[in-house]
Amino acid sequence: MKLSTEIEVRFSDLDAYGHVNNAVFFTYLETARVKLFQERFSELMEKGLLFLVVEASCRYRRPIELDDRVLIDIATEEVGRSSFIFTYLVHNGSGKEFADARTVMVCFDQGRGKTVAIPPDFRAVFDGQVPC
Repeated sequence: MKLSTEIEVRFSDLDAYGHVNNAVFFTYLETARVKLFQERFSELMEKGLLFLVVEASCRYRRPIELDDRVLIDIATEEVGRSSFIFTYLVHNGSGKEFADARTVMVCFDQGRGKTVAIPPDFRAVFDGQVPC
């Protein structure tokens, strides 16, 4: 599964050096991830299933400036029984890479209050049986 989405850089995202603050990169990843979930998995989420971040990391390659175009590509890897990994590439679409990141996600049943197996319809998207 792969999704690419554009993120708008706001003036308030910048630090004193005129670059996007390092913590804001995680907000950009969250924005892309939420868009993916809304587009692909809203029905599952309406049933009380949540996909929680349990680990996040980011390797910064170069600063993002106010006038930069920012795209985020999300892909999946290492799909387990109840967890999976999203990988992210933050770039401008023309060969400039700003960062790469990853989040370990778990499938969580809100009603039962515990981690559960990834549902078959969600897994089908990972396996490429359902187009993104």
